[in-house]
Amino acid sequence: MRVVVAGGAGFVGSHLCERLLADGAEVVCVDNFLTGRPGNVDPLRAHGAFRLLRRDVTGPLDIAGPVDAVLHLASPASPVDYRALPLETLAVGSVGTGRLLDLARRKGARFVLASTSEVYGDPQVHPQAEQYWGHVNPVGPRSMYDEAKRFAEALTTAHRATHGTRTGIVRIFNTYGPRMRADDGRAVPTFVTQALADRPVTVAGDGSQTRSLCHVDDLVDGLVRMMSREHPGPVNLGNPHELTMLELARLVVRLCGGTAPITFVPRPPDDPSVRRPDVTVARELLDWQPRVELADGLARTVAWFRERPVPPRPGPGYGAGLVPRQSAPVQLPAAGT
Repeated sequence: MRVVVAGGAGFVGSHLCERLLADGAEVVCVDNFLTGRPGNVDPLRAHGAFRLLRRDVTGPLDIAGPVDAVLHLASPASPVDYRALPLETLAVGSVGTGRLLDLARRKGARFVLASTSEVYGDPQVHPQAEQYWGHVNPVGPRSMYDEAKRFAEALTTAHRATHGTRTGIVRIFNTYGPRMRADDGRAVPTFVTQALADRPVTVAGDGSQTRSLCHVDDLVDGLVRMMSREHPGPVNLGNPHELTMLELARLVVRLCGGTAPITFVPRPPDDPSVRRPDVTVARELLDWQPRVELADGLARTVAWFRERPVPPRPGPGYGAGLVPRQSAPVQLPAAGT
């Protein structure tokens, strides 16, 4: 099997590439390194079945030879990233999704869109099942990500209906694990890096808002299962174990040594109050359910961060969304290899 993974140098994408190689697939990883990191996939480049292409999927894209599946994970995914890169986020959700759908159609490949629980917005239904249409602010501070993914789902659905493209949609809930960037603004890496440095752990609001955290190994297993089926989705992938942000902060502090204080900071606008997936469809159609217990998964994540110094923040221009798309100082194969 030959699989194209768009966004394959990102946090989730790199774990997915690793799993596919372990399963015996040939993997073509496509990434422009806007938010992904070459270091995430450097260990894979010695593998004979791995190819790394530095490409922006919003531009022309072709892959020489047969392709059995196209997995679309290309997008800024953390609040820090998509707020700094709003136009890039909207472009990859629209133009990039269209390019990858066209590739899958030409190759007769299975296409899987990595959508997000953010399509549910600040939900008025709890837990969130796939039939729920969501409660989203289209002009709010999270709109560039929420609406990019909602459009990507609509485009994927239209491609299937119009062209018969073999599409599937998964909605990914909060995911954590090794290779998260310390500075990406999400709760787990923020809490872990603060606690390991014995700095105050900053909880937004009063910490009563909830999330449901899925370990990246479980998520990747769900993506692989979705790739091997023909179900159109959408299918929720996430861990239905729900906890408050204050509970999460306390657990992280304990796992990191138990000395960092917890402080409270203003809660950002449109921050969802609750988040928990209904994973009935994934259990029934994919025979999938999360298996990694939160304390165990967090302990593994803490251990990974302990072994690595916090990298410097990106250079000037990042916060303004001005990072050149071709700025990563690496030499990669030409397109089609």
